[in-house]
Amino acid sequence: MSSLGTITVCCTPRPSGSWPRRLKGPSKRRSIIATSEVARMSGQQFSMTGFSWSAIAVLLFALLLAGCASGPSADRAATRDAVPRDEPYSTRGNPDDYSVLGKRYTVLASNSGFRERGLASWYGKKFHGRPTSSGEPYDMYKMTAAHKSLRLPTYVRVTNLDNGKSVVVRVNDRGPFVDGRIIDLSYAAAHKIEMTGKGTVPVEIEVVGSEDTRTAARNSSSARNPGRSRNLGPRSMPNARWGENVFVQIGAFRDADNAEEIGARLRRAGLSTVSQSDGGWTRVQVGPLASADEFDSVRERLHELGFQETTMVVNK
Repeated sequence: MSSLGTITVCCTPRPSGSWPRRLKGPSKRRSIIATSEVARMSGQQFSMTGFSWSAIAVLLFALLLAGCASGPSADRAATRDAVPRDEPYSTRGNPDDYSVLGKRYTVLASNSGFRERGLASWYGKKFHGRPTSSGEPYDMYKMTAAHKSLRLPTYVRVTNLDNGKSVVVRVNDRGPFVDGRIIDLSYAAAHKIEMTGKGTVPVEIEVVGSEDTRTAARNSSSARNPGRSRNLGPRSMPNARWGENVFVQIGAFRDADNAEEIGARLRRAGLSTVSQSDGGWTRVQVGPLASADEFDSVRERLHELGFQETTMVVNK
């Protein structure tokens, strides 16, 4: 009878987009044992009648354990949100300003009250293990992120406006250096808010910390320049629906006539505008936007017209 040249074990495949598996602990040891057994057997000739079926069953079971024991659900549960804690700022990652690809960026003097909306992207295997701007190695399996101007390290809550899912990450790197992208998430964080299959999604990011820090941030935010506000809209965040409720906001103005003048200028440039009045403020917005690509093109057009400080908003 012919020898057993190859043993094939089939494991139920993970669904597309599931968590990449890293064997460790008992699962890794089972894998080593099973592999050694196959290697030992591969050079031997033996008769099926002389080989115990129970031994085959044990071997197959060991291989199945090695291949399937550390499933996606276990890994997802093990990777929790980053926990905000007081840390000294990085001496390496916080220059007053820096240049990348010929463009200059300014690092914030304080993160207090920071909140922003825009498109998020994510980065993975290509950068895994490489040093970040703070000097730490990038680990795609940790809850981290990159931002162009927040002080390092800091903690932010990132909410996917497509589905309402959120994650708290530790910002320890610089980027993304692409116009229109406000934050780069690690693979783990992107997976948790279900954006790995899309590449980019609209998000809101907000600095988080202790309750005292959040209170100070709210007080600081409310005391800002009374002529123009970075208020991004209602605290309740509806899901983003491209083509319906996603806009680029030019600014919020106390003077309604000033807001109307800016809206008229944008319309003369061929942009569709709306005005939102709320609590004495008039917000001038362009949209609705049909896609992330349109968001990028509209934002670029606004920059050409001299409107540098724009933000994404999602209206109810």
